[in-house]
Amino acid sequence: MSTIRSAAFAAAMLAFAATGASAADAKHYSFGYDQPHTTAYGIAADLFDAKLKELSHGTMTIDQFPGAQLGQEPQMLQKIRTGDIDFMISSTANAATVSPQSGVLSIHYLFRSEEHLVKAIADPRLVAAVREMFAETVKDAHVLTLATMGLRDLYGKKEVHKIGDLKNLKIRVQATPTEDAMFPAYGAQTVHMPFGSVYTSLQTGVVDMAENGVNVYDSNKHYEVAPIMSMTQHEANNNVVWVSDKLWQTLTAEQKGWVQAAADEIAAKEPSAAVALEHKSQTKLEKMGVKFVTDVDKAGFIAAATPLQDKIAADLGPAATKILGICRSIQ
Repeated sequence: MSTIRSAAFAAAMLAFAATGASAADAKHYSFGYDQPHTTAYGIAADLFDAKLKELSHGTMTIDQFPGAQLGQEPQMLQKIRTGDIDFMISSTANAATVSPQSGVLSIHYLFRSEEHLVKAIADPRLVAAVREMFAETVKDAHVLTLATMGLRDLYGKKEVHKIGDLKNLKIRVQATPTEDAMFPAYGAQTVHMPFGSVYTSLQTGVVDMAENGVNVYDSNKHYEVAPIMSMTQHEANNNVVWVSDKLWQTLTAEQKGWVQAAADEIAAKEPSAAVALEHKSQTKLEKMGVKFVTDVDKAGFIAAATPLQDKIAADLGPAATKILGICRSIQ
């Protein structure tokens, strides 16, 4: 009996030693994003890390740097291309600075509802088309998959019930030609600035309104200076997960497979979790007294946006037109 116990103990110690060695030998990679970990960016990073650890048997893991610790997205998009960051998440709008056709995913009312958005982001055809677009236009970094933070809404000190309520208002938007075409169609003036400057600009009146998802609005406490959110749901808050080419070239074929499978886990699971997070934040903020305008008449916005959709995509390029068609075809 003692011999059996000794053998079992020895086996356990060997297993423990192997696990310890695996953990000690784990290669750590940087993973940056400019939102707090409490947002859908954190959900995406956690899913990626868990799956990568599982598939690599603990030999690969990421160190997360949320809250713009490695810079705002435009800065990180430069660092991912020089290999100073291993992985990162950026909005597709900010990614348009390195691949302009990415702006197609900022087209207003392209996604008909939260349900449509969740289906689209997880659709392999859309993921493949987006990856192909970036592969053709960016050579020093690679897009692994899509993610989303839900739909974007307008917020400020004024309620928005109809398109006319935006006339002459200064609205902070993401710096893409898509935004610069869409918002003027509603009668608004567009203002570009880094995300980190939005709070102060709303507080001081540099801009009248901003627009983003509910959870981003919540996590960054923008409700403190802009206590009214109008649920226009005009645009999707879409994102892409990047890997630097410098890192990619050092990985074995097996490791690349693990990384891609971990990214696929994001596309499969993150969209629905992100939308659930949006609802959770709205419930929390309503209890705090934040005003949500839910009876927005979207018809006027949609009527102004729809004629621009095909032109914007065509102006951006053939990949954008293809992506537009895929999004529309998803039921």
